[in-house]
Parts: sequence; C-alpha cells; structure tokens
Amino acid sequence: MVDAVVTVFLEKLLGALSEESRVFSEFRDKFETLQFELQLMRSFLKDAERLKRKNETFRCVMANLRELIYEAEDILADCQLQSRDDGLFSSGWFMCTNPFKLPFQYQTGKSLGEINRKIASIKQNISSYLGVPLLNQLEPINAQNDQMPRRSSPVYDHTQVVGLEGDASKLKEWLFEADKGILAIGVVGMGGLGKTTIAQKVFNDRKIEERFDRRIWVSVSQNCNEEQIMRSMLRNLGDVSVGDDKGELLKKINEYLLGKRFLIVMDDVWGSDFTWWHTIYEALPKGNGSSIVITTRIEKVAQKMGVKKARSHWPKFLSKDDSWLLFQKIAFAADGGECKHPDLENVGKEIVEKCKGLPLAIKAVGGIMLCKPSHYHEWRRIADHFHDELAEDDNSVIASLQLSYDELPSYLKSCFLCLSLYPEDCVITKDQLVHWWLGEGFIPLRNGRSAIEAGEDCFSGLTNRCLLEVVEKTYHGTISTCKIHDMVRDLVIKMAEHDAFFSTKDNNCRHLGIASSMAQKANHKLRALLSTTKTGEVNKIASNTAKKFCESRNLRAMDLSRSIFDTPLSGLLHQIGVLQHLTYLNVSNTHPLVQLPPSLDKLSNLQVLDVSYCQNLKILPPCITTFKKLRVLVASHCGSLEYLPKHLGRLSNLEVLLGFKPAKSSQLEACRIGELRNLIRLRTLGIRLSCCDEIGDTEVNVLVNLQELQHLSISCFDSHGNNDLTAKLDKLFPPQQLHELSLEFYPGKISPSWLNPISLPILRYLSISSGNLANLNENFWGNDNTVWKIEGLRLKSLSDFEEEWERLQRVMPALRVVDVSWCPELMSFPIENVGFKGGVWKEEVHKS
Repeated sequence: MVDAVVTVFLEKLLGALSEESRVFSEFRDKFETLQFELQLMRSFLKDAERLKRKNETFRCVMANLRELIYEAEDILADCQLQSRDDGLFSSGWFMCTNPFKLPFQYQTGKSLGEINRKIASIKQNISSYLGVPLLNQLEPINAQNDQMPRRSSPVYDHTQVVGLEGDASKLKEWLFEADKGILAIGVVGMGGLGKTTIAQKVFNDRKIEERFDRRIWVSVSQNCNEEQIMRSMLRNLGDVSVGDDKGELLKKINEYLLGKRFLIVMDDVWGSDFTWWHTIYEALPKGNGSSIVITTRIEKVAQKMGVKKARSHWPKFLSKDDSWLLFQKIAFAADGGECKHPDLENVGKEIVEKCKGLPLAIKAVGGIMLCKPSHYHEWRRIADHFHDELAEDDNSVIASLQLSYDELPSYLKSCFLCLSLYPEDCVITKDQLVHWWLGEGFIPLRNGRSAIEAGEDCFSGLTNRCLLEVVEKTYHGTISTCKIHDMVRDLVIKMAEHDAFFSTKDNNCRHLGIASSMAQKANHKLRALLSTTKTGEVNKIASNTAKKFCESRNLRAMDLSRSIFDTPLSGLLHQIGVLQHLTYLNVSNTHPLVQLPPSLDKLSNLQVLDVSYCQNLKILPPCITTFKKLRVLVASHCGSLEYLPKHLGRLSNLEVLLGFKPAKSSQLEACRIGELRNLIRLRTLGIRLSCCDEIGDTEVNVLVNLQELQHLSISCFDSHGNNDLTAKLDKLFPPQQLHELSLEFYPGKISPSWLNPISLPILRYLSISSGNLANLNENFWGNDNTVWKIEGLRLKSLSDFEEEWERLQRVMPALRVVDVSWCPELMSFPIENVGFKGGVWKEEVHKS
C-alpha cells in the first residue's frame, strides 16, 4: 500500500503547491525536493507490494517509508493551517513575520530536512539491495495507469447467476415437498463455491415468496451470539426491539411466526457450540411446511443443526463452459458479455482454467480484466502474475483476490483498505464510504471534476472488480448498500494490518471502528474514527470514551452515526474545534443531540457534514455558512429543525444539499429558497416545503439556472393539500438537464405543468410517492414529436392515482423498470396486487 500512501500525499502536495500557495516560503524547496524524489520512486513502488510479501527486510524498509510519508502529510496539513491562521500573504508564498511562529518554522524545517534525508537513504538502500538502480525518469502524478476512468456507473450486472440454476431448482423442489415439522436443508461446500448465491436465488424466487408467509435471512458471523441472531430475525419481521431480554425476544419470534409457514436462511454458519441454535429452534412453531436452509463450509455444522444427509446439497464446481460464460459476462461486460477479441480468447480461457470452477475466483479475475485494456500483452501479464500467485497458494480464490488487490490502481488501494474496519456481514452504505474517502483525500480530484462523482467512480471501481457485493439498489438500479464476502474480508484485514492501516488487535492504529465496548485512549496517529454498526444496531458509548475522541488532533474523518451517549453529545464534543484537520463529520442518528458544539466554528476544513435523523436538533449554527470547502450538507429527517441559517448561498463548493427547509418571511435569520441560485455546483438537492410563504414570487425561478443539478427531490410533507403551495410549485421550474426527480407528498390533484418531456427533455428517472396526485397534467403526455426518455419509474402510495398503464407506456417508450405499490386505481398494470404491495415491471421480462 506504500504506493497508495505516496499517491495520496502527492495529490495533496500538488494542490498545496499549485493552488493554496500558503505554505511558508522557506519550506517550498524542501517540499519540492520531497515531491521530486517520490515521483522518481512511483513506478517502482507499484511492484513493491509483491516484493515485500516475499522479503522481510524489504517489508521493513517499505514500512519506514510509509511512516515518513504520513509524517510529511501531517506537516503539510499543519503548514496549511498556519498559513490560514496568520492571514498575512504576499503576492505568492506567505512570509511569516510573527515571532511566535519561529519555533514552528524551525521545527518544521528541521523535520522536513530529516524526512528528505531518510527518503534519499531509503532510495539508495533499495537500489543497492535489489542490485539495480531505481528509474530516474520522472513519472507524472496523473500517470495513465492511475487515472480514474470517466465511468460513473457499474457496467457489470451483479444479479446475473451462471451455472447454479440446477442447484437452486433442487432446493426449491425440496422446499415445496415440506409438509410436517420443520424441514432442514443444508448447502455445504468450500468458500467461494456459490453457496450464498444459491440460497439468495431461492430466497428471492417469486414462487418461494408466494409459498411462505414469512421469510427471514440471517447472516451468522463467526462472532455472533444468540441475542444478536434473535434481533436479526426480528428485524426481518419488522421489529426493531432494543431493550428486550432474550426470553422476550424468543417469545416475540414465536408470536410473529405462530400459524405461519416460514422460511429461515442461516447463512455461513461456523463454530462447534450450537446451544444458541437449539434455544432458537425450540421456540419456533412447528408444522405448516416451514423450512430452514443452512449454508456452511463444514458438514458437521449442518448435521448438528438437524440436517439429514438426504437433504444436504453439495454444489459442484462450475463446468468449463459455465466458467467461461461467467468470465465473459464480467470481463467483457462493456461488450455485452461476449468476447469480441479473438486474440484474447485463449489467454482468457487459460486464466479461467486456473480458477478451477470456483465462481468467486472467476468473478475476481473477470473483474480485473474488465478494468484492463483489451490488449494481448496486458492480458498475458495478468495471466503470468496469476500463475505466480498460484505457485505460492494453490487456493484459486485466495490467489485471485490477492491478484485483484495487487492490480488495483493506487488510489483504489486506500479505498479498498477502508473495508477492513467493518465487522463480518456488515451492510455498508455507499454514502459513508464515499464521504470517508473524500474526507481523507483518497479520491483524486482534477480539472474541476465533481468530488462526489469521482467518489462514486471509486465505488464503481470496487464493485466492477467484484470486491464489493451488492446488497440494495434503488428502484432504477443504483447501488446504495453493499457488503464484502468473508474471504475478501480476510484479505483486506491482512493487507490493512501489514500496512498499519487498521488492526483488529491494536487500537493504536490510524483507522478505527467504533464499538460499544471500546476503551479509547488518546491516539495521535488516528486519521479516521467511524461507526461500523450492523443494520438495526446502535453504539452505546460511555462519556469517558467519547471525551477522548477530540484528543486525536490529526483526525480527518469522524463518523459517530447510530450512536447513543449517556450525556448530551454537544458537551462531550465541546473541544471538537481542536480537530482542525477534520474534513468529514457525521453525527447522523445520534442521541441526545439538541445543538452542535460551539467550537464547530473552528473546523474550516470541513467538506462533509451529516446531521440527518437527529430528531431533537433544533438549529444549525450560522458558522456553517463560513465553511468554504463544504461539499456535502445533509440535514434530512430532522423533525425539530425549522430552517437552515441565512447566507447558505455563500457555500459555493456545495455539491449535495439534503433536507433544505426554506425560511418563511417571518424567519429573518433563516435561509430563503432564493439563496439556492448561488449554489451553482449543486448536483443533488432535497427540499422540504410545507407552505407557500416559503417561495416568494421572485424566487420561483431559483432552480432554472442550476446547470449542474442532476438529482432533485421535493417533499411537501405536512402541507395537507395546500392549494396555495400547489400554485407556487407549479411555477418552480427545475433546470432542463435534470436527470432524476422525486416528488413526495405532492399536495395537488394534478401534476405540475413543468412535469413534461419538453421542459425536462433528458429526465431518466421519476419517482412519485404519497400525496394527493390523481391525474397527470395535459402537458405530461407531450405531443406527436415529443416523448419522455424516462427509463425508470416509481409510483408508490398514490391511493387516488387513476391513470392507465398503457397510456403511460406509450409516452415513455424507453422504460426499462417500473416499481408500483399501493396504487389501487392504476388501471391495467400487468403486476398483481398493485393496490397492495405491488411489484416491479421489467422491460426485458414483459417484452413480446
């Protein structure tokens, strides 16, 4: 990972030298010397990962280099703070004249000189040790191999399953045969064989969904206890009980399932003590053809959980043809899943053969090749490296995952190592990852490109390489949450520990996950402190632990989301102003939080602030309007927050603004909707409206000129059919280039006049949910020459909506997916129960 650390530092140094121009003038030559030396070493460092795994001495040398780069990065950050704080600038570099700053100048100059001498020595030692000189050709920071692709959405369809249809059919056949007691089925096999994929395919099958009244999926990690498993079962049943004891939890499970036919999947079960299972099993109602599916690598586990030999299924390795088909679907996803390069077919099949029919290995190497150029020599190089990895470890899954890591661009290695903090089977939100990467500077930003878009490209880079597994998607297919396979997790933890990124055994590392049991000590190396709780769980953090959080002065990212404290959080974080390097702060869904700490005004480097789901938060301090670097402000679902502070329009770098509540005319210290016209970099905007007074007559055109705006959400919750608000909304025209629109609780009976294919010519996704909407405006239907380009449509909880499906389909010929539920008056929709839970219409399924 040394190449990744160097890449991140060089990005920050380049920005400081070319844009900030506020580092002490006498340090410039030292920073430029450092930049020059590191750029000379970059080509070599890309291969250092393989070399250091084979040689202990070389590993120590690389560890020393890594620590020096981290030290230099902290010095650079401190210099930038000093430059800002003094406020005295020359026409170029800042000239320090304050005598109180002399100790800082002296110590900084001395430290930088020492770092440069040590790096020069390391460079010489590497040359001598390897017996060859390092390249003396300067490699540009944005070298081609490390450039980010301009593809912001995944090209590989993660829902595709190859070669496992027979396995799924066999399990479904057994499930339909079940009649008495509880049928136990085991899916047994080595890691990476596709056990979970088979179980998921069965679990999500429409016929299985219709057969079982209740379906429960539990990911059983190696460290799970019976209480966690019970709570996971209840969450599947819609119960998020927090305070109940185990006896009460068992009683609830029994009550929910009594008289129902249920299916429970216990995925990836380990261990030798199954007391927890016998306790839960005894509480389950028996009969009705209920079933349990257990996936495990160990046959004895299935047997101890009651699986008979006749109902144990051992998935086979994929056939040669299915292996090649799966590989093609991934490696050639950009070409429709077919190999159209004859010169690559033989080397591709050679790579696939080495995977030995294991789906996870095939996906990993397929993901590597998807992100490589279609050149024979590049494919040959990868095949040879795969052969070398297999020579060290004959397990094709481990070898393929290690190869995938080695072949990651430098900027993605840092992003990938972040996954090491999350516990087994943890569901991870894309937003948390992107915001964290942005906060630590892991995302390369050049040419004025959107930071959020670049972060989403990094996320796609990991999903396309099959290093992240998709958990949830939006109605139109955008990935919102993910998880990692346990074998990927084993790899990322190993690599993170080797590079002192994170350790499961030592809290004195640079990145740390928050846990209720943690006893945090002052850690001056700490860069990121993140909440990594599983779905439905919360952190319970003691006051003496929380107070230590502000002692880590080099902290860049602090995410305390989904945490409960025993005293008000604003008091515990009253010293947060000390963390002047902090760029990402997330206090979403924390309790108790009524106001943010006053010293927040010191955090001028803040780029991401998330206060969503803080129901008791009453006010956001005016100081946030001074955070010139702020890119993301999330204040959605804050029930007590009446408005955002005045002068929000000064945040010229803001790209994401969610939960914007415009001021009424009587709220003089609040932000009017008219200020939005100044936020010209906005890409995503969420507005909450409740009365017409929030939109002035001169403010109705406020959105039209937001040329970067792609995603707009308007919620009119609590407007109660306000006719005056409806009239104002009818004039609130969005910009023409809008990509996605969501209307929630729209108060009018007829859609806004601007909701038409002429006003929104490139709109791709439309969601309308709740509210009074009954009919679509005449303009919605376009004309003979104009139709919608909408590809995804969602209609939800529209009890009065009475349009015809065929008419909608005619005016939206590009529709690929339509998600409809609770729309009883929608006529002739081809999915049953449209007035109840409804379903999803997909173009490829229903086309003639």
